[in-house]
Amino acid sequence: MSLLAPDNKAVIVAMDHARTHGFIEGLEDPGKVIDDVIAGGADGIMTTFGVIKRYRDKLIGRIPTVLRLDGGPSLYNQDWLAYTEWSLLHTVEDALFLGVDGVILMAFVGIPVELETYRLVSKIAVECLRAKLPLMVEALPCPSPRIPDAKSPEAMAAAARLGFEHGADFVKSYYTGTPEGFRQVVANCPVPVLIAGGPKVDTDQEMLQQVAGAMAAGAAGVVFGRYVWQSGQPQAVLGALRHIIHENGAVGEAVRQLKG
Repeated sequence: MSLLAPDNKAVIVAMDHARTHGFIEGLEDPGKVIDDVIAGGADGIMTTFGVIKRYRDKLIGRIPTVLRLDGGPSLYNQDWLAYTEWSLLHTVEDALFLGVDGVILMAFVGIPVELETYRLVSKIAVECLRAKLPLMVEALPCPSPRIPDAKSPEAMAAAARLGFEHGADFVKSYYTGTPEGFRQVVANCPVPVLIAGGPKVDTDQEMLQQVAGAMAAGAAGVVFGRYVWQSGQPQAVLGALRHIIHENGAVGEAVRQLKG
């Protein structure tokens, strides 16, 4: 199964947060989230080995599924984007055994684990090429002395390009705040770029405006988690996202659909 819909766009739901948080509101029952996500028309799910192992019958063959292969300490040990340890937890062989449709790895730019993440991406990229398995790289600039503004278009464009250069077939990136800024990211990355949700914004309209801005800049879609399964109405949120991403719909109409 392809990670992108026939129009080369995608609404993918991220469900890997509990691997670092342990407990996170909205993911208490992964099976229910999976059912809601499929019913809502998502184009894919990105999650962990444990979730896929437990809910394999709900996922494999029903919806394109992406397995996270790497990881680091939990948030009880180290902060997000400030890791000193990161490693490969699962293999391409594991992914093939589970029957998933793609895998994902991190590329942290600007912190001590940077080179190790590049090593992992480079190694897995070769194995994925042999196995004909798509590789997504979540390429993120991290706040550090050489990256004073990790959300700047230049920093995000550099991270996306580094993900591509080390073997990504798709890049997951943060939105930079404006279509003009994100256009730099897309223009500097020869493979499709999808935006992550990142820290939640205050309103659905603001979230959908970010999605519309990213799509106007040439993004291929989204990989959203908390916006979907912490919303209280995941199917409605997915419908609004599909309206913008697959139907080139207006934000106002997407907001009306969501409220209605």
